Amino acid sequence: MTTSLLLPNRYKQIGWIIFLPATIFGIIISITGFEIEWLHGKVFSFFNGEILKHNQSFQFIETDLTNTLVGVLFIIGAMMVSFSKEKSEDEYIAEIRLSSLLWAVWVNFILLLLAFLFVYGTAFFTVMVYNMFTILIIFIIRFNYILYRNSRTISDEK
Repeated sequence: MTTSLLLPNRYKQIGWIIFLPATIFGIIISITGFEIEWLHGKVFSFFNGEILKHNQSFQFIETDLTNTLVGVLFIIGAMMVSFSKEKSEDEYIAEIRLSSLLWAVWVNFILLLLAFLFVYGTAFFTVMVYNMFTILIIFIIRFNYILYRNSRTISDEK
């Protein structure tokens, strides 16, 4: 795996600083429906298909930007955490990275398949929203768990 597509290591710490608060705030929003009142504004929309309203295409619309801001920060932070080099990036780390990514895709699509089979109605839409983030979450958890487990094994051998 070539590391030319990976960010420098210093971006990992910045990513964690963005990712963790965005995750916490995203969980709070999904549980409570919290919105920040001053985060309403006009944005350009390619398509805005509101239920029981007129579809709007290629125009400015008034909307709440809380979910948008948290989603963007989550994705940016998660990608910085996921795709930054480790301090010692070698072939073994690249192999762990690749296997974790493959594992995350498999788990993500198995969960998606289960959702298609067992979740219906508006709950399915909610599952699809969460599904956008699961590959990055699963990758981060698995990759860092394998690194942690291997670092403990190496330190136990010393």
